[in-house]
Amino acid sequence: MKFFESIKFTNLFSKKKIDDNLLNKFEELLIEADVGSEVAAELKQKFKEYKIGKEIKNEKEIFDFLSEQISKILKPFEKSFDDFSINLPSIILVAGVNGVGKTTTIGKLGRLFKNSGKKIVFGAADTFRAAAIEQLELWSKKIGVDLIKSDLGTDPASVGYKTVKFAEEKKLDLAFIDTAGRLQNKKNLMDEYKKIFTVLKKINPKYPNETILVLDATTGQNAISQVEEFKKISNITSLIITKLDTTAKGGIILSICKKFRIPILAVGLGEKESDLHPFSSKKFSKMLLGN
Repeated sequence: MKFFESIKFTNLFSKKKIDDNLLNKFEELLIEADVGSEVAAELKQKFKEYKIGKEIKNEKEIFDFLSEQISKILKPFEKSFDDFSINLPSIILVAGVNGVGKTTTIGKLGRLFKNSGKKIVFGAADTFRAAAIEQLELWSKKIGVDLIKSDLGTDPASVGYKTVKFAEEKKLDLAFIDTAGRLQNKKNLMDEYKKIFTVLKKINPKYPNETILVLDATTGQNAISQVEEFKKISNITSLIITKLDTTAKGGIILSICKKFRIPILAVGLGEKESDLHPFSSKKFSKMLLGN
């Protein structure tokens, strides 16, 4: 996921002295790596103030500086898993377009919370794909949590309703509700997602307590439009970014944070059950730079 390697970042600074021409190339390469124009300009200015006209000691000096600056930008967007325990039960709606790894992410989240002693239920409100229900059922059995499901083609909002009522009656800590993968440009599917949201609010105006949008890092700038469309329907309270281990476009996180001011709960770094990690700006910035 070392996107600076992919843009030959090291070669850019083979010159020993920083000048405006080099800084402009630096900004262009950052934009190509999906950092976004606003963040690229900010990093360029910071680096200019730091090193303009000065000699570069070594490659490590550059990487350390940028790692620190990226960490500062992202630090306000860290979100703790502890925030989910403020309301009991915490009703968590999980959304995202097709193929982002949404159902798998729910399973991994469930594992993390179950291991910390929380009582959990999964709601299989993706009633369009039998595979999605089966996948969530496998996860529920694997980690030992309850599952609310219904027949294929059932109204997803009804599954959401039953899941919430089950969580309330059993006095559970968390309810994760899976939703069908939705293309942000398909109005009927987005309308259905909105219906789930509306039904939950009728039970309790505070529901869902959390709405997590799962994004695939490999989609680059397309992730921006996904956030825009889902925000029109519901209040996105946190993001999970998946597949960061398979892309050189991790810089998209910087663009999203700057533009939408939405915190990042976790990042996916592989296929294993343990490969979902709480988001740390410091760790992410170092990983991004290949340190």
